[in-house]
Parts: sequence; structure tokens; C-alpha cells
Amino acid sequence: MPNLIIKDLEKLQTDYPDYRMELVAGEIIVMSPSGLKSDEIALEIAAQLRNWVRPRKLGRVIGSSGGFRLPNAAGDVRAPDASFIRAEKLPRSTEDYAELVPDLIFEVKSKSDKLPKLRQKIQEFIDLGTVVGVLVDPRTRTMEVYRYQQEKIVLKDGDILEVEEVLPGWKLSVVEVWTPEFE
Repeated sequence: MPNLIIKDLEKLQTDYPDYRMELVAGEIIVMSPSGLKSDEIALEIAAQLRNWVRPRKLGRVIGSSGGFRLPNAAGDVRAPDASFIRAEKLPRSTEDYAELVPDLIFEVKSKSDKLPKLRQKIQEFIDLGTVVGVLVDPRTRTMEVYRYQQEKIVLKDGDILEVEEVLPGWKLSVVEVWTPEFE
């Protein structure tokens, strides 16, 4: 089993800048392009989140290329599709990986993603201190909302995602994140 470290990840990223990679349990995971639908949905979520957060100076909204060096034994570097970090946790941005866990993360299932892997990734973030993790599945038009030691909540069209413990007052209409159809 490979036992790679962050320096190995950084070297590979320098050698192969067109690839997105994560470091998980000493192994490099190469992230393939996700396809348009999942990326468009992730961007819409990040845009709505950013449009609420930035004017209020509540923190930072990060896209799928921003990596987090997690405080676990393996020193994993992971990148959710969209995430939020409270301002007090990261008052200044960094060119390096943020050495913290975001407060809120979103993973959007692409056609090549496997739901158990995405759920496991979200659970790892929750176990390390992320307050809310959301798995977005465009195929079923649902959002699975995870919180520490609580049952998941499944939201669908017509429902509203609220994360009062992280962003009081922010609301995300589930139906508004799906890709539009132009006819």
C-alpha cells in the first residue's frame, strides 16, 4: 500500500497541473472531470452561498479546486465540490491548503461517482468537525443532509435547505440548483 505524503501530492500537482488530486490514507486519488451537469449544479450552489456570505462578511466560499489538509492521522488533503468556512476560522486566505475542516460542505454526484464513496467522504468531514455535509444527487433531484450523530435528512424539490447552526437566515431552495433546460 502506498504511503504518500503531502510533499508527494504537491510534486504530482506540479508535474500534472491539469489533474485535480486528493491525498487519502496515503494514496493519491485522481479526480476526473465531472461532466457538465454536476459541475453546473456545484457552481450554482457555490454562487448562491457566496451571494449570501460575502456581503455579510461571514466567511469564505470555496470551490472544488480548494484543498483542505485534514486534521486526521493520515494528513489527508480533500476537496469538496463547494464549501464554507467561517471568517473567524480563516481570517486571511492562503495559497496553500487550508489546515482546517470547513463548516459546511457539498458533494455533487457526477455520473462516475459512487454514492457510498461520497457518503463516506462526507462522514469523514463530519467526524473531523464539519458541522453540515450535503450530498446532492442530480439523478434523483435530492439532497441528503448530514450532521454529527444525527439521522440524515433527505430534501427534494419543494424543500428548502437551512443550516441555521452555520449560516442563520440562509436558505437554499432545492429546486433552484438543478440545471435549467432551454427549449
